[in-house]
Amino acid sequence: MKTGLFGTSESFVPIHDASIVEDHLEVPYAKDTVKDAPNVDVDAGGHLSEDEEHLLYEHYHIDWDAAWQQANRAGEGGWARAGTGTSVPSGDETDALATAVSGTARPDDAMTRSEERMRVGVERREAGRARLRKYVVTEEVQLTVPVRHEGVRVEREPITDENRDAALSGPEISDAEHEVILHEERPVTQTETVPVERVRMSTEEHTEEETVRGQVRKERIDTEGVDDEGGRDT
Repeated sequence: MKTGLFGTSESFVPIHDASIVEDHLEVPYAKDTVKDAPNVDVDAGGHLSEDEEHLLYEHYHIDWDAAWQQANRAGEGGWARAGTGTSVPSGDETDALATAVSGTARPDDAMTRSEERMRVGVERREAGRARLRKYVVTEEVQLTVPVRHEGVRVEREPITDENRDAALSGPEISDAEHEVILHEERPVTQTETVPVERVRMSTEEHTEEETVRGQVRKERIDTEGVDDEGGRDT
């Protein structure tokens, strides 16, 4: 693909997932990704070296081993099938071509060991509800208050020079009455409503440590026919 100022540079881009849209070819890679691809010179020798191919595969995040095996699967014609425009040099790549043409996949000299990892997250769910409810109750209240009442006390005093005139002001012998109004206090109750407090609810978070247990699978690789020092890879 021509890139750079006035198309003076060339960049390689995979067309495995490309698609024809109207009158042009679209690839699932951003423009900057293509421009930043490793710069290789195909004029030197007429083909890409294995190292250059590895650089391109790593740049576009393509699994080199998986792509190589798929391209050389029986019936696929290998890397050098007609129309690819890619020539296969001598050496290891020539052996790979011969293997692909014969329909036998290239043996893989590496084994991938995988294992499972447990990831623990948290989810938020309803654990319960709290509610405020106001209701009326009746209570017996007892208060002690002072009350006063009037009583009658009879006072007798002898006749003296000071009260003699008042004592002789009336008739000598007669019937008479004198009335005194007595008063008393009685407790009177009444109620009034007064606010005493405000009550509200709020939530607060508490963090606790909780141990999570699970099972994960791991692959182990045993070797045969090697010395003890390299006999097992864990």
